Amino acid sequence: MIEIIVWTVAALVAIGLYLSWTAGRLDRLHARIDAARAALDAQLLRRASVTQELATSGVLDPAASIVLYEAAHAARQAEEEQREVAESELSTALRAVFGETAQVDAVKEVPGGEDAAKELAAAVRRVPMARRFHNDSVRAARALRRHRTVRLFRLAGHAPFPLAFEMDDEPPVALADRPGS
Repeated sequence: MIEIIVWTVAALVAIGLYLSWTAGRLDRLHARIDAARAALDAQLLRRASVTQELATSGVLDPAASIVLYEAAHAARQAEEEQREVAESELSTALRAVFGETAQVDAVKEVPGGEDAAKELAAAVRRVPMARRFHNDSVRAARALRRHRTVRLFRLAGHAPFPLAFEMDDEPPVALADRPGS
């Protein structure tokens, strides 16, 4: 009889440890998602800010300046529900303006243009990396939350179901192919 009680207690302790470990893992994944989202938001804000600076600097022709400024402004001011669309539109505007290397070369010829082009290229390159890191974290949390044990014991608590950030983040050809820029 004592042997059955000991085995039952040992099994309950093992189950409790597993559930506690799983809940801790899920909590760490949610924290990683929050950190990745903050990093993504910072990179998106940096890209929009650099784009606005470049658009108002006078190094671009007026039409390109207006297109970039309006897209960057819309991306910075977008509500959370419209953010993915606004950021995708900024990517499209960047590709339209910097679709050819001639435009980047023209920017670099103007005083201060070299630094502006380098800063924009760096900002444009970092957005896809930050988005990929965020979406990988979301994917891992979703996979764990789909487990039967997590659902049965409600280990996710009241945390909202994590959502990926889907946007068009393909960089302009003229900026993407220049690692030194």
